[in-house]
Amino acid sequence: MQKVYTKIETIVGNVVTVRANGVRLGDLALVGDSYATVIKLDKDIVSLQVFAGAQGVGTSETVKFLDRPMMVSFSDHLLGRIFDGAGVPRDKGPALTENMIPIGGPSFNPSKRIVPKNMIRTGIPMIDVFNTLVESQKLPIFSISGEPYNDLLARIALQAEVDVIVLGGMGLKYDDYLAFRDALEKGGAMSHTVMFVHTASDPIVECTLVPDLSLAVAEQFALAGKKVLVLLTDMTNFADAQKEMAITMEQVPSNRGYPGDLYSCLASRYEKAVAIEGAGSITILGVTTMPGDDVTHPVPDNTGYITEGQYYLKNGHIEPFGSLSRLKQNVNGKTRDDHRSLMDAMIRIYAQYKEALEKKSMGFFMTEWDEKLLKYGEMFESRLMDLSVNIPLEAALDLGWEILAECFEPNETGLKTSLIKERWPKKEAVE
Repeated sequence: MQKVYTKIETIVGNVVTVRANGVRLGDLALVGDSYATVIKLDKDIVSLQVFAGAQGVGTSETVKFLDRPMMVSFSDHLLGRIFDGAGVPRDKGPALTENMIPIGGPSFNPSKRIVPKNMIRTGIPMIDVFNTLVESQKLPIFSISGEPYNDLLARIALQAEVDVIVLGGMGLKYDDYLAFRDALEKGGAMSHTVMFVHTASDPIVECTLVPDLSLAVAEQFALAGKKVLVLLTDMTNFADAQKEMAITMEQVPSNRGYPGDLYSCLASRYEKAVAIEGAGSITILGVTTMPGDDVTHPVPDNTGYITEGQYYLKNGHIEPFGSLSRLKQNVNGKTRDDHRSLMDAMIRIYAQYKEALEKKSMGFFMTEWDEKLLKYGEMFESRLMDLSVNIPLEAALDLGWEILAECFEPNETGLKTSLIKERWPKKEAVE
């Protein structure tokens, strides 16, 4: 039985309080015609965050508790649709009300998980070759404002070999939202994509709901046997929304004002990544912007303890040194016999190129080997690291061999003789 109250005790910002009993944290309510969610309980004093804001709400406004948490519709009709952070259609399509499922549930039963063993191809060499994305993995993309991280996510959405894409946007500029929508529509990926988008002008509480909406839907698709890739941007905006909510609830702040349960807030979302025995999988890529490029900031710092590596996006490139996919060894030994050896050799030589570059900038004498390293580094950055490069894994591996052959003699690469005999590019005879 729904509980209805007609007296609001206080209104502070977008939070209203009412005296009520039998109410649970996270329950949904209607304050007048606006949805609200229960964010704090203190005996019979219930605090509710009003989604659309409390402007125009009076103390005599009706508050109706719906006795259920936030829910979202699930069906194949979600594909191709765009919703806001409250699950309301943004695309002017019909509202979906069938098969409603709760959001924010527990992560999947660990005993039913299986070891990640399948690669997700993206067509991006710095991912596929050097830090392979593995099905059911959870990885952040560490970046700073101004880097093309949303462009990278859009490209991954277009090219990743998965069944379903779920895109969750938090605090997006409206232009970024339109860019995602247009890119997916023009690329033909919208038909297998669901978008939940919170823009910077939307109510702050909706920002905190986007990951839960995205992951609840992803879990249902995975249980139906689908390979699902969840793309979240920006998790720092999500954490900032949690921070603002915590301040509203008068919680004792932790590091830099973030709530003390920030780790749990992030972990409970990332831990939804899973490969399910006899069904599908959920893989999560979440952009985490680092204020001031500070990796010790609470959001990237906590994220690093939860996830299985990270991609560093700097200067328009996925950095080969800071980036790490801890599960890549589960798959890149099964792709092609030269994958792991070539990957190791190219990164080792690229590290030497960085040293040669530093020598050159300081005016030291450059040896013939240094000149070879400089040529290699420039080719590596332009032909493999550049985010505009779009080739399959096998073509990227072949390109790697070609770059090595253009810059070095076979015995200078440190690769096994047997592998060189098999893979070293044959020079065409000159007539």
